[in-house]
Amino acid sequence: MDNFLAARSQMGMSLAFHIVFAVIGVSLPLMMTIAEWRWRSTGDPAYLLLAKRWAKGTTILFAVGAISGTVLSFELGLLWPRFMQYAGAVIGMPFSLEGFAFFTEAIFLGIYLYGWNRVPGWFHLFSGIIVSLSGLLSAIFVTLVNGWMNTPTGFDIVDGKFQNIHPFAAMLNPAGIPEAVHMVLAAYTAAGFATAGIHSWLLLRRGRNRFDEVAIGIALCVGGAAVLIQGVSGDALARMVAVKQPMKLASLEGQFKTEVGAPLSIGGLPFPDERVTKYAIKIPHGLSLLAFHTPNALIKGLDQEPSKDWPNVRMVHICFQIMVGCGSLLSFFALIAAGLSWKRGPLSKQKLFLKAAVLVSPLGFVALEAGWMVTELGRQPWIVYHLMRTRDAVTTMPNITITFLMMTFVYLVLGIIVVWLLSKHVIAPAERKQLDGPGVLV
Repeated sequence: MDNFLAARSQMGMSLAFHIVFAVIGVSLPLMMTIAEWRWRSTGDPAYLLLAKRWAKGTTILFAVGAISGTVLSFELGLLWPRFMQYAGAVIGMPFSLEGFAFFTEAIFLGIYLYGWNRVPGWFHLFSGIIVSLSGLLSAIFVTLVNGWMNTPTGFDIVDGKFQNIHPFAAMLNPAGIPEAVHMVLAAYTAAGFATAGIHSWLLLRRGRNRFDEVAIGIALCVGGAAVLIQGVSGDALARMVAVKQPMKLASLEGQFKTEVGAPLSIGGLPFPDERVTKYAIKIPHGLSLLAFHTPNALIKGLDQEPSKDWPNVRMVHICFQIMVGCGSLLSFFALIAAGLSWKRGPLSKQKLFLKAAVLVSPLGFVALEAGWMVTELGRQPWIVYHLMRTRDAVTTMPNITITFLMMTFVYLVLGIIVVWLLSKHVIAPAERKQLDGPGVLV
């Protein structure tokens, strides 16, 4: 395995691992805070126990996210030194702000964990809100960097170097905000449905109990609301891509030729050598309508650039179809859940629904991973779009394959430990005295 492939494989593996635990760490504090708010509103000790359990989960995931995030920061410098040398002055601000948000989260998470019955109730709840917002801001600042890599702005190039850098203009690049909103909603969707699925499975095994019932309710509210809003976010992001990254849009849809009134391709398999996408369901004028909100808009095809500048069209198209398919299924499921809850009462009483919730629970994370594949692979062969090629940014350090294998082993061990800790401290069955007590956390 050459340096280029090894470096990309290691970075991809690290990101794929980190993003799972990072998005749960972003979403779980919100659900934790909602649980405490419900306890303070109703006095139901099941909500208190849930807030306590989810606080432990937040702590575990915060620690693992800190480890994997630190590894990623080192990998940026070690595997892609030319990129950091080239662009570090431009993207430094969002990274520094992410660090500020991280430390703020750590401080208030400590208050939340150890402040029960030691600080006023309103301040304890406020601490949970700050933890939730800090995690949210961390995700936003990091995503703004990725947005800049897709739509670089906020500088002049003089003699091949960045000059007259405007950090805020760079941070608020055209792709940054749409990507950040899309990412945050994806995090809430993935974690919400995964949590609802886990507790649905536990409810089916344990029988009806208040602890799992309230967990399902909160998780479905968070995940269901996020996935329904995600459709609007996805539309805004797609229209930005159509304007700023037309070749990425062409790859998403397997659109090889420039066309007025381009059709929307559902499914199908691109054949780059033949420059055609086969087996797709074509909706006339659909792509033009979605991308520019007019049925006869011009869509630039991959024929506008030489094939050496194309991304892996087949992989990008397949990942995009997976992402959209999973999101559509979850949106449909969220609407079904709302309808069943309104017409038939508590969802925890409906075994068929609980089984369905278990089946769809991984789809949010499948969509999340596929979406990041779309974002990263769709930008290739550029690490900074139309400014720096990925191959030109890689390190010349030898033996990267060894570090790739080592890091894969480390992440595998970390993943096993995290799953064990969560099963031991977060989703373990509630004791009767914990649900019958006066609502004091000990």
